[in-house]
Parts: sequence; structure tokens; C-alpha cells
Amino acid sequence: MSTVTEAIATPGALKRLADEGVSIWLDDLSRKRITSGSLAELVASGSAVGVTTNPSIFQAAIGSGEGYEEQLTDLAVRGVTVDEAVRMMTTADVRDAADILRDVYDASGGRDGRVSIEVDPRLAHDTGATVAEAKQLAWLVDRPNVMIKIPATRAGLPAITEVIGLGISVNVTLIFSLERYREVMDAYLAGLEKARERGVDLATIHSVASFFVSRVDSEIDKRLTALGTGEALALKGRAALANARLAYEAYEEVFGSDRWLALAGDRANRQRPLWASTGVKDPAYKDTLYVDELVAPGTVNTMPEATLNAVADHGEITGDTVTGGYPQARADLAAVERLGISYDEVVQQLEDEGVAKFEAAWRELLDAVATSLKSKGADAR
Repeated sequence: MSTVTEAIATPGALKRLADEGVSIWLDDLSRKRITSGSLAELVASGSAVGVTTNPSIFQAAIGSGEGYEEQLTDLAVRGVTVDEAVRMMTTADVRDAADILRDVYDASGGRDGRVSIEVDPRLAHDTGATVAEAKQLAWLVDRPNVMIKIPATRAGLPAITEVIGLGISVNVTLIFSLERYREVMDAYLAGLEKARERGVDLATIHSVASFFVSRVDSEIDKRLTALGTGEALALKGRAALANARLAYEAYEEVFGSDRWLALAGDRANRQRPLWASTGVKDPAYKDTLYVDELVAPGTVNTMPEATLNAVADHGEITGDTVTGGYPQARADLAAVERLGISYDEVVQQLEDEGVAKFEAAWRELLDAVATSLKSKGADAR
């Protein structure tokens, strides 16, 4: 694993981001990052004020086995199931990371200092099981600064409402479409209303809505390249930023509504937009594109380590790069539609692929842990 020395040594652009109202979260976690002091150094420097995880991140971390050997041996001796072993390891990492970030959580009034852990991606289309898993994860981690990640599938929406209604903070993940984003915000407000009815202190509930960025360009750019016309090629690299900017416009609208103001009067917190998938996938684009061009107050940008270091080294933070761009954003998406590329088809495809990728990563993790448990169990005998 590489280090975050560059980010710590050059905080200028990262500080400017924070000054603009953007919270920087690290999109990575592993046992080695915790035990080496890497995460603690990053937090102490102010370079990041939160951590997100997903099934792919845990697959990479635990699948390697590095740092998990002793725990795997203990779990093998106990004869636990593979699913239980994976949850014991992932929640242990999240709990330790939450402890490292606890001072940030306290200082920010619960706004930052958060660590997110995802429900089993195999449950993405099962509302009841997602709610039960979210409750179990919150209990297992047992830290006030944990956020439970729930995918923004059709089945995930009522689960978000129910989990928020129980007073559990939620990171809604895998949002690609503007329509689904509005449904996510509605689910959050409904959850706050349910929590209020139950007598839960709304000030204790926080949420972010993870709007995915780079994957939108990856898919639409591929289709634009296939068309090959000058008009099509001129639109490459524009759709993802347009989509995200219009999401922020929707956020401003919903959190300026009378419905929201009634909840705000009861000390509710806004559900902040979180820009996810901000690592640039096309080497033709600047590696800080989805950070430099998505600066807006009250947002979170969760970055993989390479992007975090790139921003620290040569990010160009020039103030708000979102709210003035709504007309152009609408024009860009309309131009893509006119070329015969269906926005609705693309975002549904990306949601389906996102769920499938996380499920595949989770299954790979289960297979790797099963092999380790079997090996260590044999050694113990």
C-alpha cells in the first residue's frame, strides 16, 4: 500500500477545498492502513475528515490477507461461518477507523468524522433484509460515527426511510440518475418524519447521498466515441459533470422547501450530496477533474488515495464550480440525448452494473476468506 505523505506534505489545495465547504473523505480502508498509523496521520493533518468503504475495497484489503492472519486463525479455530468471519473482520476495521476519527466527529457536531460500511450487496433488492442488516451492522460496529451504506435501488428506498426512522445514520450509495436522487431525498425526509413521530432527536441523524460521477462519463463517452461525429466527440467528458451539477440544483431545491424547513425547525440535518467515483478513468482527462469541477458548499468528495494525492499536489480549487453551471449542464445532457443516447437507459444500466460489481466483489471476498479459514483450520488441527 502506498502512503499519503504527499497529501500530508502539501495541504494547500485540500485546505482550499475545506474552506469552500467541501468535506474530504478517503475512499479506502484496510487493516494495514489502521495499524501502520497511516489513517491517523491523514486525519491529524486535516487532509481527510471521513472514510468510506465498499465491497470492492474490502475485497482488495482482506482478500490479500495482509494484517488479518491472526484474526483469521482465531476465527478458523472457532469454526465460524464464512459470512460471520467477513463481518467480524470488516466491522472490526470500521470500528477502529471510527475511533481514529472520533475527535473529528465530536468537533464537527457529527457532520464529519464518519466511517461508512455497506450492507451485504446481495440484499440490494430485498427491503426487509436490508433493514435488518443495517440494524445489525450498526449494533456490531457500535460507534456513533458509523454510517450504514444502503444502495439506491428501488427496494433500497423504503429501507432508507425505515433505517433513518430508527435513528441510524445512512450513506445512500450507487446513485446515478437525477430522478432516483430526488427519490432518495424524499426517502430521507420521510425517514426524518418517521423518526420525529417516534421521538428520536433529529439532530443525532446524519446522511449523505453518494452520487456517482466518473462512471457516467465512461459509459456515455464510449457511446459518443462509437458515433464518431465532431458533435459527438465534442461532448466527451461533459455528461458526468453536468449530471452532478444538476443533482446539486435538485439538492438546493429540496432543502429549500417548506417540508424541509419544518424538519429543520426540529434540528434536522441536511442530507449532503457526496461525490463518489471521483477517480478519473480516462487518462486523457486531468486526474483532478471530478474534484476541481465539483466544488460547492455543503458537499462531500470521497477520493481514492491517488486522487487525494493528485489534488494535494496540483488541484486547482477556484471557488464554487457548480451553481453557476446549471444552464450549460442542461444543454450538455440535452445534446447527448439529441444524438440518440438515452439518459434513462444509461443510468439504469450503471445502477444495475454497480450492484452487480459490488456483489461480485463480495462473493470473491467470501471465497478468499473461505479458503483462508479452511487452510488455517487445517493448520490448527
